Amino acid sequence: MHDSDDSVLVHTDGRAGYLTLNRPRALNALTHPMVRRIDEALDAWERDPAVTTVVIGGAGDRGLCAGGDIRAIHDDARAGGGAASRAFWRDEYRLNVRIARYPKTCVALMDGIVMGGGVGVSAHGDVRIVTERSRVAMPETGIGFVPDVGGTFLLSRTPGELGTHLALTGAAVGATDALLCGLADHFLPAEHLPEFAAALAGTDVARALHRYAVPAPDGELSENRAWIDACYAAGSVEEIVERLEASGEQGAKQAAQTLMSRSPTALKVTLAALRRARGLGSLEEVMDQEYRVSCTALVGHDLVEGVRAQIIDKDRAPRWSPARLEDVSDAEVARHFRLLGQKEELGLAAGRASTSSQQTIG
Repeated sequence: MHDSDDSVLVHTDGRAGYLTLNRPRALNALTHPMVRRIDEALDAWERDPAVTTVVIGGAGDRGLCAGGDIRAIHDDARAGGGAASRAFWRDEYRLNVRIARYPKTCVALMDGIVMGGGVGVSAHGDVRIVTERSRVAMPETGIGFVPDVGGTFLLSRTPGELGTHLALTGAAVGATDALLCGLADHFLPAEHLPEFAAALAGTDVARALHRYAVPAPDGELSENRAWIDACYAAGSVEEIVERLEASGEQGAKQAAQTLMSRSPTALKVTLAALRRARGLGSLEEVMDQEYRVSCTALVGHDLVEGVRAQIIDKDRAPRWSPARLEDVSDAEVARHFRLLGQKEELGLAAGRASTSSQQTIG
């Protein structure tokens, strides 16, 4: 990676290494070169005993990161057969797991908009900070895609069915609800974020948190837990929609309307992915599953159509195919989880198993 690329600003100060996603006009959307640059910085700092803490933030005042560069994925799927997207996801998902397993403390400044790929580079960290401006979401079903970057791992482990609600609707949550869902750890007023980040150069994270973190304001999800848990525990997306419409709660009715606007295929695959993720042991196993799902979605109809409707033409009127939930077969859903073949698999779980067995033998 040559240094003329300033899409990620990398610097060290005292005991901290700072990574700043630096495409503020694109809401710091992640590109493949950005993923590589972050990985290179983590390589260097892993070997540098002077660096004890890594801080990940975003440039500008609108957010940490709005996700991956989905326009590029759309163009690649249409013209290039998806090879560039698969290569991007391969490196991106490896980076997500690397952040989760990094031997030094990773602090994520989840201020403003944190969506999709932005969740992937922050919510797997050790210390995840939200502010009154935070809007955290996995909005993939709205573009005919399925939560990835470890999103199905995180959302399958929320209290009750909160994660199912967030994954299927793509709803954004504020700071308190992010804390409730286990997507974040501490609340800081946004005005104190720069001081907190700077303090990490000279002090340990616990001390800095003691100085700057405050109790979070009230959230919304906890008072809706009853209908969320009751409706989203259903066995199928069709039944979830039925329960939402019948519950008599205004929020439930709105959720049902949201679901009816989403890609039927993406909804069914997302529900299956979440339920499967609950039964998988490690983040690596879930990421391997997400990679299979993403690669399958890449060559399907709805992802290209969803990005066209939301980002390219902006008509907000995607023509999903199939257009109805009942027309998405169980076989079609199952197809997304098929093994890709030895050379095509992401292979993170296998890699981790061989590493741990080497450690045991050693």
